[in-house]
Amino acid sequence: MDDGKQVTRKSSPPIKVYCLPDEKEQIEAQARAAGLSSAAYLRQLGLGFEVRGILDYEKVDELAKISADLGRLGGLLKMWLSNDERLQQFSEAQIEKTIKVAMERIEEGQEEMRRVMQTVLMQQR
Repeated sequence: MDDGKQVTRKSSPPIKVYCLPDEKEQIEAQARAAGLSSAAYLRQLGLGFEVRGILDYEKVDELAKISADLGRLGGLLKMWLSNDERLQQFSEAQIEKTIKVAMERIEEGQEEMRRVMQTVLMQQR
C-alpha cells in the first residue's frame, strides 16, 4: 500500500551491531580512514562494496619526508643568502654553484612530490 511517504534510510529500521569498545574504536578508525561515517562504512561492507581509504598513509609519510627535505634546503638557501659573515669566505662562483645546486634539488623534490601525489590520485580512481 502506497501512502505517499518516501522511504529513506532515516525512516527505515536500523540494524544494530553489538561490539566491544576496542572493536568499535577500530571500526570508527577504519571509517574515518575511508572518509565515511561508521554507518556508511558498515553499510558499504555489508552490501559488498570495496571500501577504499581516502589516504595512502605510506604515501603521506613519503610526502612529509620530501617536504621536510625541501624545508631544510630552503633553510640552507636562506642562510646562504642572508649570512654575510659566512659568505665572505667563499668566492662568488662558489656561492652561485651552491645556490644552483640547492635550487636543482628543490626542483627535484617538487617533481618527486608531484609524482607521489599522482600515484595517490591514480589509486583513488
